[in-house]
Amino acid sequence: MPLLKLPAEEKPIDDATRSFAEKVFASEVKDEGGRHEISPFDVDEICPISHHEMREHLFQLEALSTPTGGRRKKRFFGQKTISLSVPQSETSSTKLSHIDEYISSSPTYQTVPDFQRVQITGDYSSGVTVEDFEMVCKGLYRALCIREKYMQKSFQRFPKTPSQYLRNIEGEAWVANESFYPVFTPPMKKREDPFRTDNLPENLGYHLKMKDGVVYIYPNEEAASKEEPKPLPYPNLDTFLDDMNFLLALIARGPVKTYTHRRLKFLSSKFQVHQMLNEMDELKELKSNPHRDFYNCRKVDTHIHAAACMNQKHLLRFIQKSYQLDADRVVYSTKEKNLTLKEIFAKLKMHPYDLTVDSLDVHAGRQTFQRFDKFNDKYNPVGASELRDIYLKTDNYINGEYFATIIKEVGADLVDAKYQHTELRLSIYGRSPDEWSKLSTWFVRNHIYCPNMTWIIQVPRIYDVFRSKNFLPHFGKMLENIFMPVFEATINPQAHPDLSVFLKHITGFDSVDDESKHSGHMFSSKSPKPQEWTMEKNPSYTYYAYYMYANITVLNSLRKVLCYSICFS
Repeated sequence: MPLLKLPAEEKPIDDATRSFAEKVFASEVKDEGGRHEISPFDVDEICPISHHEMREHLFQLEALSTPTGGRRKKRFFGQKTISLSVPQSETSSTKLSHIDEYISSSPTYQTVPDFQRVQITGDYSSGVTVEDFEMVCKGLYRALCIREKYMQKSFQRFPKTPSQYLRNIEGEAWVANESFYPVFTPPMKKREDPFRTDNLPENLGYHLKMKDGVVYIYPNEEAASKEEPKPLPYPNLDTFLDDMNFLLALIARGPVKTYTHRRLKFLSSKFQVHQMLNEMDELKELKSNPHRDFYNCRKVDTHIHAAACMNQKHLLRFIQKSYQLDADRVVYSTKEKNLTLKEIFAKLKMHPYDLTVDSLDVHAGRQTFQRFDKFNDKYNPVGASELRDIYLKTDNYINGEYFATIIKEVGADLVDAKYQHTELRLSIYGRSPDEWSKLSTWFVRNHIYCPNMTWIIQVPRIYDVFRSKNFLPHFGKMLENIFMPVFEATINPQAHPDLSVFLKHITGFDSVDDESKHSGHMFSSKSPKPQEWTMEKNPSYTYYAYYMYANITVLNSLRKVLCYSICFS
């Protein structure tokens, strides 16, 4: 496995930054609930001091760089223009400016119409002092390098444009490195069986062991006894904590907030000016491109829960249709007896044909934003958990048949629409290692496949609920239940055929919970290891994120052997 070369040499985080990050976290916890709804950065600020200091700073640089700085200083007063450096694809012998040269040599700009362009002249103002401006730029540069590093380690595609700028800052030539790109399962061809299992790879014979919350892979049991794992990119906890503390301290700095806010407002205003100047040209260009209008361009819906993929009318019609065909079918089981669909509605004192879209009440409104708990309550049609279990569950008395039928109907609508795609979400809770087996069996048994549909696994952060009910002894057991079955199916696909087939259609993992509540735990080197986290308190989001990221990174490296890759969002 090739080692990852960082874009720039990163220095270990100092104690002052780490202490500042801890103070920021403590102040966030203290001020939780007392924040103002209106951000103080919504008000325009005029900072004449920054103008003056920026000019003085540039004059000093000019004087140090050349002995004729005095004459150039006078010319600078008359010009008052600063050229921003742009990554150069190649040098030119003409006397064009940097931006004009880049525009003339870049194929991206040659493919667009000749739009009217706006040139910004005059003193450049960032809204902060020169010292703060340098601190902001260095901080943002390192933040982008951190982002690039972690995306490349887990085989996620980092955007080319910022990567080119980072290499330009470092004085290096940007070269595309496809070894860090993800490798997904190729799309199914026509008449190809998406549930085929006779071509699964053979057993790799590796040995698995979870140590400190991360799965380690050994060539055999002998290597496992000697603690000699395969050379895969296992993330380092101390490095992660240093990067996390740096980012936490960076986003809490006042100058960073001021500069980034002003920069975003500037880009928004610049885009509005572009729209005003080139609206007709944009419209003309749009009409001249065949098969590129709004109705046949590819549209992808992400973060769509599988239990919410259908609209309210679709669900209502399906409930009424199922009652008409299967009213006497046993669909629900209680401790006392088994109930038919007719008995369920009689127990709820309602009739399916009396239901309306409003009474169904499964629409997620604005009140559910960042509130996963309230959004989850919307899964109950008419507020009845029995209907949710029958129609929106994969593991129930009828083995999730109704839920699978609804999803296949939604998939058929996507195929008819032709240009619409979706990425549905299914939950793995980590309560039991059998969750993966049950979910994949439901997927394969019901033949749930659509070329316009992929799947993502969401992991709710509800360890505290499971621990309070003694379902789990510690947090490490939850990680084992989430990741060990996937590693085992990757190493020996023929022993887990259903899960191996299901993993081919999974594109990523996600971590979800009530986003409105603040975690009271500061993830640090003093935090307990997953096997030592036996308390009922829920770990922080960063605690979840590290151990999920660490295992997914190792998993992607392992699945590279099978040419599959999974991302983390």
